Amino acid sequence: QVQLVESGGGLVQAGGSLRLSCAASGRTFSSYAMGWFRQAPGKEREFVAAISWSGSITYYADSVKGRFTISRDNAKNTVYLQMNSPKPEDTAVYYCNGDRYGVDSTKKGKFDYWGQGTQVTVSS
Repeated sequence: QVQLVESGGGLVQAGGSLRLSCAASGRTFSSYAMGWFRQAPGKEREFVAAISWSGSITYYADSVKGRFTISRDNAKNTVYLQMNSPKPEDTAVYYCNGDRYGVDSTKKGKFDYWGQGTQVTVSS
């Protein structure tokens, strides 16, 4: 399995900004579509954003569109989530994951392996 390590979470005030990173092991990373997901207490894990292997295609959940930006650096085996103007309802544990079957598959979030995630807490 590919090892995924999320980082960059923390406490941020509403209206601030935060940048999450997801470092992946393996030389096949560049062929993977990647996505960010989040899970708040008492709620199911939900899709946040996804990006194709080349970075040319991106998708966002309606709840974060216009505020969050997903990007990737294949040379560094890393995908990022720039969170601008976060809201208290964005508070959750954020996870990254992906597969080699494209963004449509990745968005479904059907993965057997999940990392530890990184906690994001937005205060008002």
